[in-house]
Amino acid sequence: MREKILVIDDDNKITSMLRRSLAFDGYSVVTAASGSEGLKHLLQEEPDLIILDVMMPQMDGWEVCRRVREAGSEVPVLMLTAKDEIADKVKGLDLGADDYMVKPFALEELLARVRSLLRRKVERTAASTARISFEDLILDIDTREVFREGNSIELTTKEFELLHLFMQNPKRVLGRDVIMDKIWGIDYSGESNVLEVYIALLRQKLEEYGGKRIIQTVRGAGYVLRGES
Repeated sequence: MREKILVIDDDNKITSMLRRSLAFDGYSVVTAASGSEGLKHLLQEEPDLIILDVMMPQMDGWEVCRRVREAGSEVPVLMLTAKDEIADKVKGLDLGADDYMVKPFALEELLARVRSLLRRKVERTAASTARISFEDLILDIDTREVFREGNSIELTTKEFELLHLFMQNPKRVLGRDVIMDKIWGIDYSGESNVLEVYIALLRQKLEEYGGKRIIQTVRGAGYVLRGES
């Protein structure tokens, strides 16, 4: 799926040039001629990156950037301006912009900065997904640590893999065969009650700090990660 870039600029020559160049580089491009129009596009579908002009009538780029960040969006913002004052650059960065370019700019440099910002966005996303959570339970994939209500819980390798599987499928009933295949492999020929034993051990460790049972048995169907009903 192509990455989507929103260009907000009241200069039609700039938006036309950026639309052609970015599309040629493989991006999906949406343009807006004003700050308010740009915000409407953001409400409909958040892009992967915003190229935002500062000097626009009615609502300038600084105000757009401020509203984007106040709404909780972390979409990368590259600001464009004809002003080359340090104070203006600082203002844009303080409002939450990720990068700043002064007009006129070299197209090659802008495209390089776009690639850099999008790459950093992917890296941040990857870092944030290293931890997954459900209610008061946190699982760190990289460090293989588990926390409940801030307390560290020591799990064996299989217990960790089992919990990881549940936390990847919250509130979804997982059948015994599915769990056995994912954790022990389809050719497992060990004890027939190994899953039940590990579920009991995992529950014991998780409930030591939280009390509340979070892995439920669904009779005749399997197990599910959810709070008490």
